[in-house]
Formats: sequence, structure tokens, C-alpha cells
Amino acid sequence: MEIKRDFYLNKLIRHKNNGLIKVITGLRRCGKSYLLFKLFFDYLISSGINKDHIITLALDDIKNKKYRNPDLLYEYVTSLIKDDEMYYILLDEVQLVNNFVDVLNGFLHIKNVDTYVTGSNAKFLSKDIITEFRGRGDQIHIYPLSFSEFMSVFNGPIDKGWNYYITFGGLPKLFDFVTDEDKAQYLKDIFNETYLKDIKERNKIINDAELEELLDILSSSVGSYVNQKKLSDTFKSVKKVSIHPDTIKKYLDYLQDSFLIDQAKRYDIKGKKYINTPSKYYFTDVGLRNARLNFRQEEETHIMENIIYNELKIRGFNVDVGVVEHYELNNQRKSVLKQSEVDFVCNFIDKRYYIQVSLNISETEKLLQEKKSLININDSFKKIIITKGIYRSHYTEDGILLLDLYEFLLNPDSINI
Repeated sequence: MEIKRDFYLNKLIRHKNNGLIKVITGLRRCGKSYLLFKLFFDYLISSGINKDHIITLALDDIKNKKYRNPDLLYEYVTSLIKDDEMYYILLDEVQLVNNFVDVLNGFLHIKNVDTYVTGSNAKFLSKDIITEFRGRGDQIHIYPLSFSEFMSVFNGPIDKGWNYYITFGGLPKLFDFVTDEDKAQYLKDIFNETYLKDIKERNKIINDAELEELLDILSSSVGSYVNQKKLSDTFKSVKKVSIHPDTIKKYLDYLQDSFLIDQAKRYDIKGKKYINTPSKYYFTDVGLRNARLNFRQEEETHIMENIIYNELKIRGFNVDVGVVEHYELNNQRKSVLKQSEVDFVCNFIDKRYYIQVSLNISETEKLLQEKKSLININDSFKKIIITKGIYRSHYTEDGILLLDLYEFLLNPDSINI
């Protein structure tokens, strides 16, 4: 079965022959190799590129282990360049090569070469590509299947697809398994044997109990504010273990470097400034989050918020969690300063959207609660409530867009209606 990932494929096509190293980053097993070696390879062939002008090498394959030596890799690739026609170099998991930056810089000096590489951790990108390439690296970040991509190959009605998606997430390999039991076991196995093992080995973590406990806490608190101090206090009060906040910060960085989680910072909307702590952390794939908890805590409200966050990131938005201050009358009829939360403040170039997420707004009181934060924002940017189960998307008398969840996830232009 072929899963079309045109959103990412078109990005690669647009960036083709731009003189930069195309760096495809993302969570392991999210489809980077498939995008590069199958979808993009097929595109090159269909556009008239001869197969012998496409050089592919999977560096995580044991048979190619010798090419993790930078000299052997460079020698092998350049030996295949026979003429002045354009060659396309596709390298998978290039961070396994020692001093790979030198090799890629060497390819940049060959005029008839266009290079594409994959990598599975953020340090690989931020430390080496941005710093060492000095503007010659071009990042394309890929996520697990979005709900729209998932539904393009799911055989069933949308409600059933949603229930599967909020349980098992969007790792493409899941479509190879028939039973729910096999899907769940796959997610639990790769969490421990791939992601967790990779983080421990890369960062030389010997005492891993603290890291595993932190993962459990983060998995249980999706959609909640956390910070290093609060997490340290939780370890002390619940686990009877003392962990310094700096150690927790280090572990959080490791989890983000592996693209397993992502941080959403707090933003003071009226003050137009970031608030240092606390933050929210969302899982790049909700199936992995559920697997970590052995599928015991599948609260649709929090998982829906996580999925919407990921969708906004896929679409290229910078996403923060917002705080808006306003005055209210208390029981003594005195005006007091209050803070309300806006689930997401989304920015893209000159566009901004304020988004609230609510599973159900059928009750008037719940709708008023969700509208309250948005109404207290005194600017002209669009205000949206994404909810599930409304008859149709429409605007309220306050100018707030009530947007159906499925319409938002399946139609990228829906927030502009």
C-alpha cells in the first residue's frame, strides 16, 4: 500500500536544485526513508532522471556500515559520478557518519550534485547543519501521518478512523498490522527498543529510572502546565526521589532532541512577551504517548488538543499557549485582575490565530467559558473554537469561528472560511 505524502513531496520538489543540502528531519519511523527513497525517487524517475544518476545509500543498514567512514563514503559517491549531468544523492540517517558535515560540504562543491539527507534528532540539525553549513542547509521536517493522511488510506467511516487515530496515532507501519493487539504491541516495543534505547545510548544515560519516570509524568499530563521545579517537587513528594531541576531540564532536552515531544511556551498576549515558566509538552505521536501508559489513559479531550497542536505545527505555524489578563468584578463588586488561558496562539509570517479547543460545546455555559478568553483579546486577529460534533462550522455573534474538528483536520484552508 502506498501512502501519498504530497505535502512533503511537494516541498522536496520545490527545493530541488536550489544549491542547498536538503535535510529531512523527524521522529524515527515517521516515514523519512519512505519519502526519500520511494516517493521522491519515483518522482525523479518519472521526471526523466536516469536511475544511474540517483545515488541512494541507507547508512543504518549493516551492509553499508563501512560507509559511515567519511572518507569511504565520499570516495564511493564521487566514484559514481561519471558525467556532467545532474546527480541526486539520497543518504538515509547521515548522522551515523563521523564528521558527516565535511562530507556534505564536499558535495556542495560539486556543481552537478543535488544532495538530500535524513536525520533523526534535533541536535543533528541545530548543531551541525545550521552552524556548520552557515545557511547552506535546508530543513524539511516530517511528522507521522496527519489525520488527513491517515484517512486517505483508512478503510472505514470518519468516526471509526478518529477512534483508531486517537488510540494508535499515525506511524505508517501500523497499517501492516491487522489486529489492535498487534498495533499496541508494536507501539510499546518501538517505544522501548527504538526511541528510549536511542535516547539512552546517544546521551550516555546510565541510571535511566529517572528518565522513565519523567516520561510517565509527561504522558499523564498532556495539556497541563509543567516546569522543572514542579516536576522536581513531584518526584520528591510522589516518588520519594530527589532530582535537581537542571537534571530534569536536561532530560526534557533529550526528549525534544529525539523529536518525541515538543514544547509550547506561555505567551502573554496583551504584554506581547514570553513567560519563562511553565510550559506545555505535547507528544509528536499520540499513539506512542498511549503506548507509554499501556493504553490506560485515553482522555479524548487531551488527545484531541495534542492532535490539533501537531496539525498546526505541520502547517508551519509557530504555536504558543496564550495568557490574557482582564479585570472582573468579584463577589464584593470590586474589580480584580484575572488571567485566562488561550489554548493556542498561532503565528505564520503576518498571520495570527487564537484557538480554543473544546471536545463539546453543546451546553451554553461551556460555550461561554470557551469564548471568554477570546473575547478579552483586544485585537483584530481571528479567533476560533475547534470543537467536535457541531452541525456545521459558523460564526457567532461575537465574530468567533466555531470550527468542526473534522473540517479543520481534513481541510487546511478551513480556518480561513
